[in-house]
Amino acid sequence: MKIGIANDVAMAAEALRRVVASTSEHQVVWIARTGLEAVRMCVDNRPDLILMDLNMPELDGVEATRQIMEKAPCAILVVTGQPQDNVSQVFRALGAGALDVTATPLLARASGGDSALLHKIKTIGKLIRVSGADAHPPHAPERGDGKIKHLLAIGSSTGGPIAVAKVLAGWNPAPGTAIVVVQHIDENFAAHFSKWLGEQLVMPVRVVDDGDPLEAGCVQIARTNDHLVLSARQRLHYDQAPRDYAYRPSVDVFFHCVARHWDGDATGVLLTGMGRDGANGLLAMRQAGKATIAQDQASSAVYGMPRAAAEIDAAQQILSLENIGRALRSRIGTKPAGN
Repeated sequence: MKIGIANDVAMAAEALRRVVASTSEHQVVWIARTGLEAVRMCVDNRPDLILMDLNMPELDGVEATRQIMEKAPCAILVVTGQPQDNVSQVFRALGAGALDVTATPLLARASGGDSALLHKIKTIGKLIRVSGADAHPPHAPERGDGKIKHLLAIGSSTGGPIAVAKVLAGWNPAPGTAIVVVQHIDENFAAHFSKWLGEQLVMPVRVVDDGDPLEAGCVQIARTNDHLVLSARQRLHYDQAPRDYAYRPSVDVFFHCVARHWDGDATGVLLTGMGRDGANGLLAMRQAGKATIAQDQASSAVYGMPRAAAEIDAAQQILSLENIGRALRSRIGTKPAGN
């Protein structure tokens, strides 16, 4: 894999270069010291993956990511050693088109830091090359006990955090609505995603612990690299299978569980993202009689996952982010004021 490094700190850039060069599978094709230089180098010699720092001169990592995705799109991994200090920037970068973020503190020489970064790069390599292989979700038992009136399942990847926030902003759904979000994001950053999203919404946001029930009135976020599945009595669990699937946690796995084992009313929403994860699961939901929506191309940071859904006619509606929010309010309803 050809890799570009965008980092203005010489020691950090060299540390990243050494990690990448430690395996013959990867090659560093350039190192940019400013955000503007990263954009220019990407246009002239587009790599398979860019390791992007957030704080750089001329253009910061967010704006560099935005311009790269416009001029010479490729996979971008945000690398930050201090995620707690850069939460806002990280989610702006993810909204601009960065594929993922890793909190590997290379300069702090954290235990396993080098191998963790290489594993992340390998996973992204699989994702880039994946050509729509179906996920085979583990068996999940039959539906829950009926306490939830409507299950809203949202799947997203590249650009997803900001897309999810825009879809749900200002909305307090009708009583009995459970909302589950499966976002491709490093498990080390899931708690930050939950906290950040909670600051954007009127609803509470919580990460899912293994065995948690579906819960009305809040947004539940998948928090591990294992797949989120729906089990008996409205319980949420994590499962490693399928182990070799590049998308973790997989939207397809959760959507398939909803299609097969949720007898109540449900809506599946597939938002922006690279690859094809979620398309087959959304189709399964539609075939099971659930409402299905995919984001349109114009409003997607990366029109991969929604495009895959459109190609197989998995979505009943293909809408902009703004109109997805409106459609959900119309279909599910809003909690009456004062309740």
